[in-house]
Amino acid sequence: MHKSWSKGFTKENHPSIRKISNTMKRKKLDNFKKWREEMKAIGKIKSVYPKLSRSENLAELIGMILGDGHIEKFPRTERLYIACNSEDVELIKRYSNIIAELFGKKPLCMKIKTSNCVRISLYQKYMSKRLDIPTGARGKLNIPVKNWILKNKNYLISYLRGLYEAEGSFCVHKPTSTYKLFFSNRNESLLNNVFNGMEFLGFHPHRSEYQIQISRKEEVYKAIDLLKFRKY
Repeated sequence: MHKSWSKGFTKENHPSIRKISNTMKRKKLDNFKKWREEMKAIGKIKSVYPKLSRSENLAELIGMILGDGHIEKFPRTERLYIACNSEDVELIKRYSNIIAELFGKKPLCMKIKTSNCVRISLYQKYMSKRLDIPTGARGKLNIPVKNWILKNKNYLISYLRGLYEAEGSFCVHKPTSTYKLFFSNRNESLLNNVFNGMEFLGFHPHRSEYQIQISRKEEVYKAIDLLKFRKY
């Protein structure tokens, strides 16, 4: 079978196509403008991106993205993705549904061949602005809790649930009567957010270098119940 001449190329790495693309950019020519306008008119291309309504699902998704997600910026759109363990089928289903509800578009769930990972992925404009989450790496950024989340206890619980679903773990060692609920992250502000949030909710967290932990048996189970941790 004859191979396509363009296989493996994009407009960025093919010399001839790149030249045409740069010329059109310089002359401000858009040969897809008419098509896009027609698609917008019939609703096949989204043209309005309203502000996201504040809700428990939005607060939870923000927590999940800050823990295990990323927003990547492209010239004309953005991509949101969340990395999940491929065995966590119910978690993947839950956050796929939340994203579809909030953004009006079903995300793609793609298994990564080289790892035990599924990426929940969505392309859409202005997601960073609407979620109020910066694009790119956030490792050393200061990321405070949004005021609208802090002012509503249910929103705060949902936000913390998202963070714990992303970076939390629960372990029991019965021979020593050890019960632990952990939150692990290297971002200082997120550790502070979880510590202060759990303390506000009446728990007694303590902190090691990159972890927040609750160690009293009764509090561990109370926190799991309150956050609905790993309950779908």
